[in-house]
Amino acid sequence: MESMLHTDICRILGITYPVLLAGMAGGPTTPELVAAVSKAGGLGTFGAAYMEPEAIRQAIRRVRELTDQSFAVNLFAVDLTDDTTHVREMQAVLDPLREQLGIEPGAQNVRTADRFAEQLNVLFEEQVPVISTAFGLLSAEAMQRAHDAGIKVIAMATTVKEAMAAEKHGVHIVVAQGSDAGGHRGTWDTTAHPMGANIGTFSLVPQMVDAVHIPVVAAGGIMDGRGLAAALMLGASGVQLGTRFLTAAESGAHPVYQRALLGSTEEDTVITRAFSGRPARGVRNAFIEHVESSEMEPLSFPTQNTVTGDIRRAAAAQNNEQYMSLWAGQATRMLTDQEEASSILTQIVTAAGKLLEK
Repeated sequence: MESMLHTDICRILGITYPVLLAGMAGGPTTPELVAAVSKAGGLGTFGAAYMEPEAIRQAIRRVRELTDQSFAVNLFAVDLTDDTTHVREMQAVLDPLREQLGIEPGAQNVRTADRFAEQLNVLFEEQVPVISTAFGLLSAEAMQRAHDAGIKVIAMATTVKEAMAAEKHGVHIVVAQGSDAGGHRGTWDTTAHPMGANIGTFSLVPQMVDAVHIPVVAAGGIMDGRGLAAALMLGASGVQLGTRFLTAAESGAHPVYQRALLGSTEEDTVITRAFSGRPARGVRNAFIEHVESSEMEPLSFPTQNTVTGDIRRAAAAQNNEQYMSLWAGQATRMLTDQEEASSILTQIVTAAGKLLEK
């Protein structure tokens, strides 16, 4: 079985099985979850995009305390310039929600900290084995620095065009993120695709495989061994899973968030810009309905993400799932409650191996 699953990404990344944990920012990918996936033979990925540089450093060191296996750190490669043109109007839309939560009205002066250069420098200083990016690519200079240091680079793509650009730029592995994936759509240009490129995983994968020469990893709606086997049959070299690990024992996802996912179905998720200004898939709730029913367009990313942050934090503190961002893919019926990450990964590769042997 292992020989059938030992694809080229296993060799490139130094892992046993072609299964990657998605780099989910905001807390779900604890060092314990990352290490558990890596120790079980996959590639754990730490979602560090929203973190202070020194906090990233400490998380990396904690992962290394827990495992000597390969792992990745994910950052957002995207412009973080604020567009404050309509902040006052958006805060007026959001203030009734703040009133319900008992918090102060939204501030009119908004500034999003751009820590990307410092975050990336920590990754180089700590010599992480793998860097992964969402929303775009590392600069040419940073890419060369990664190559020189022997660091592998993974980039997320939602179209064949993006994958081809990633290959040309020197990326080692590209993730084909289908529209059924949970969380933020990785689409680079949201002016061309305001709600993200709307291409399903198993439509995107074979077209991307045919267009590039670097390995392709399938992401979006994959939850078990059937998904891994199907992706490999379509030419992918592995899979990346996020939603499947949100309810794992080692997950850092809020308990209320986990319960909402476990109680949801494939009909409950929508793609929305309400929380961050970028399209993202999550379970529909009162926050999404409130913002989308207003006549106000969400601010662009990262400004919308910044102005909604106090609401999301207060909702989490009050265990109120109606105002939290409940990111999830379209296959939530297949989630299990508090199963260990190592067990999840083992079940996936075992089932896929049996299917591929037939």
